[in-house]
Amino acid sequence: MKITRLTTICYIEKDGKTLMLYRNRKKNDIHEGKYVGIGGKFEPGETPEECISREITEETGLVANKLKYHGLISFPDFKEGEDWYMFLFSCRDFEGEVSEERMNECPEGKLVWVENEKVLDLNMWDGDRIFMEWLVTGKIFNAKIEYEDGILKKYSVDFY
Repeated sequence: MKITRLTTICYIEKDGKTLMLYRNRKKNDIHEGKYVGIGGKFEPGETPEECISREITEETGLVANKLKYHGLISFPDFKEGEDWYMFLFSCRDFEGEVSEERMNECPEGKLVWVENEKVLDLNMWDGDRIFMEWLVTGKIFNAKIEYEDGILKKYSVDFY
């Protein structure tokens, strides 16, 4: 039986930098060794906005004041028998600072502020490089990104 996972991701920006998470701490982490945005899986009853707001605070200590919704991406068979659906956000309006302790002690990895022009140079999913380019269009999108054994096979997108 196939499982559907609902997830969120957010790219937090400040002073020409984006906060990225280098995943290197969780066992059996499909994202191990990769840089990703801040986010995670839904808890029961949450809306996408509630989920990403909670994840931002849990992982970074920041409080998002205003989120910008960009779109929904489906990842069929992303992980053994699991289809993942990811709601994509960005945030430039938030409260707080990411403490040095939190930068190094996030349960899933190390938090790093990366200059915006260097983000695409990081070790990340190939699909992430593609959809990060869509963020600057200002359009909402629905997309499908397909991987096979961790390798990008194809993708499609509709902009609205």
